[in-house]
Amino acid sequence: MRKGVKVTALLLGAVLLLGLAACGKKNVQNPQTTAAGSENTAETTAVLKQQIKVAALKGPTAIGMVQLMENAKEQTAKNDYEFQIAATADEFSADLIKGNVALAALPCNAAATLYNKSNGKIRILGINTLGVLSILDTGDSVQTVADLKGKTIYTTGKGTTPEYTLRYLLSSAGLNPDSDVTIEFKSEAAEVAAVMANAGTEEVIAMLPQPYAATVLMQQPDTRIALDVTEEWEKLNGSDSTVVTGVLVVNTEFYKNNRQAVDDFLKEYKSSVQYVNSNVDGAAQLVEDFDIFKAAVAKKAIPKCNITLITGQEMQDKVEKYLKVLCDANPNAVGGQMPDDGFYVKSVSYTHLRAHE
Repeated sequence: MRKGVKVTALLLGAVLLLGLAACGKKNVQNPQTTAAGSENTAETTAVLKQQIKVAALKGPTAIGMVQLMENAKEQTAKNDYEFQIAATADEFSADLIKGNVALAALPCNAAATLYNKSNGKIRILGINTLGVLSILDTGDSVQTVADLKGKTIYTTGKGTTPEYTLRYLLSSAGLNPDSDVTIEFKSEAAEVAAVMANAGTEEVIAMLPQPYAATVLMQQPDTRIALDVTEEWEKLNGSDSTVVTGVLVVNTEFYKNNRQAVDDFLKEYKSSVQYVNSNVDGAAQLVEDFDIFKAAVAKKAIPKCNITLITGQEMQDKVEKYLKVLCDANPNAVGGQMPDDGFYVKSVSYTHLRAHE
């Protein structure tokens, strides 16, 4: 009997030793296997990043996203963003409607036009750029909008938002744009700058957007910003009504199916806007790095570009009031009619993203 117990005990001990040996073998990892496992984990993490194409214009509407562009380049952004910087919105409008471009920064009236013409295939998420127009003066006679009476104003944008904005500003100040002033349109901002450069002792007044206004001021130190168009607009109408230059829009289907990705984008965009406004030198260098325009010009222009992020109901209120001015001047400027309520993304989840700094 005792002999049988001893045999059983010996057998159990052997089994236990074999089990421990087997466990030990499982815990010893081949370095190559470990490395391969790490690579697979990294690949899995990379796959989790969503690929999103974003478009913007080569100008102020792209400035607010330059830090996000840098983060995407360094692969530290939340998702895998591909950025397209274009000279005109026409270069990406079709892709935006089709969904090949998910998000875009473009002029406010262009967004309204696309919404109307595509039957709602895009929606507006927020305002990213307020007014960028300035009235420049080589003299000192213009201190208020009323001082423009009897003057010749050189500008660009005949039949587009700069003209409608200027006419509204003049009319609101009690001036007749067709009789109290002479508006001389040039096809390009460079032509306006040339007129100012060749003025000699004659006073020249012009309205230009950033960064062209900054370029003129750099080249001609005697020229000054006589009037900030956005400030003058708000003086006449109150801060609830303002000039809205650029907006962020999203493809409607992409928004419906990828709300978390849109929310992530807006949060990262907000951080980028805050960086641009608080680190002008660094932002200016990024503007040049991404071939938007030169850093020296960007450094002068950024403080006057009104880079922002305004979402929710405040966004809708400001956009509607601005588009109403354009629509009253020419319905074709907004696609034939005012966009309906479906144009606006007003989700409560975005209200905390309102940021002006």
